[in-house]
Amino acid sequence: MVYLLYDVVSLLIGVLLVPYYLLRGVRYGKTRRGIRERLGFYDEARLRKVRNQRVIWVHAVSVGETRAALPLLKALKQEFPRHTLLLTGVTETGRAVADEIDCVDLTIFFPFDLSWVVSRALRLINPALVIIVETELWPNFVRLAHRRKIPLILVNGRISDRSFPRYRRARLLVAPVMQKVTRFAMQSPADAERVQILGAAAPKVTVSGNLKFDIQGQGAADYRLDQVREEFHLPENLAVWAAGSTHPGEEEMVVDVYQQLLSARPELVLLLVPRHPERTRSVAANLRKRGLSCRLRSELTAHSTALRAGEILLIDTLGEMLKIYALAEVVFVGGSLVAIGGHNVLEAALMGKVAVFGPYMQNFREISEKVMACRAGVQVNDVEELFTQTLVLLNDPDLRSEMGRAGAKLIAANAGATARTMQVVREVLRY
Repeated sequence: MVYLLYDVVSLLIGVLLVPYYLLRGVRYGKTRRGIRERLGFYDEARLRKVRNQRVIWVHAVSVGETRAALPLLKALKQEFPRHTLLLTGVTETGRAVADEIDCVDLTIFFPFDLSWVVSRALRLINPALVIIVETELWPNFVRLAHRRKIPLILVNGRISDRSFPRYRRARLLVAPVMQKVTRFAMQSPADAERVQILGAAAPKVTVSGNLKFDIQGQGAADYRLDQVREEFHLPENLAVWAAGSTHPGEEEMVVDVYQQLLSARPELVLLLVPRHPERTRSVAANLRKRGLSCRLRSELTAHSTALRAGEILLIDTLGEMLKIYALAEVVFVGGSLVAIGGHNVLEAALMGKVAVFGPYMQNFREISEKVMACRAGVQVNDVEELFTQTLVLLNDPDLRSEMGRAGAKLIAANAGATARTMQVVREVLRY
């Protein structure tokens, strides 16, 4: 009866959300396929990749989870080369990132959590194992996977400070879902304790560490920065401030700080990366209303003129964050000046750059605390502190280098979550 009611509520919500998904999908040309796949209908050519195969199904909801899962995906393909590796997500941006991952055999959208939709998806794909990244535990999906005796592992698991009280109040509903999960590989002892309070049996819970510390990609030294600057039309005399993964309300604050910085550092240019690329044109329109000069990254061609000091380059492309951070003298990581919960500050550390971030870092609490403890980043409380701390860093290259080296050491010291997670996978696949 509970699941029937859940289906009815989910169906009503789904009907209301369909126009939203249609509008979001237009930008990426995946509207029709995205809705069909979320309803459990797949192209026959794509289904042939999983039919009669041993499938490992990895679900990473969006961009952040997909990037975090990358070292695990590579390890899975290396250790289980005869298995078909399926990667699902929910957002178009996450799907676009997933489509570029070489080791993945097939990418599709995750099904809506309606019992008949999930049943169809599980029947058609018939995975040997399901791996969920972080906290995407959908009740019908977990219940029906368990009914089909499909083992399900939660990896890189975390229960945030904000969500834990809500889960705890709903423990009578949450606990049956937790009890059907085969194993939990949690980021920290606190996350492991919380998931047990919510109903997970202690023997099923392992502290594996945070996959984000196993971040992979080229370091700044691996890029030909002269070529990258040429690609972005950045003259050598310009200094770069990068603001990544920004959200509504945050771009305005960042631009206000940028205008202040220009008074002290007139050779500065801002590379601004909204978290959701589909918002970029509206951000550009708002900036132009303020009389500010900005361009879109997608509109740069070989014949474009060079960027000028005081301009803003809005990034509306995907997969260039590390390259942008490599160009920057200082990095601001968004989602942190507004109550979003922050984004991954380790990407800046991988590039040897200082990450500056705001007070709202609850989704990355452990990482941000480690970053501050080793002086690899700076947390600010408001726009005034963002201005003063960024200016200090812009004016002190030795300090920037010292903090960048501290970030690289932090990543190296905390690596290993992929290996520990793979041990859990091996134990489950032995059954």
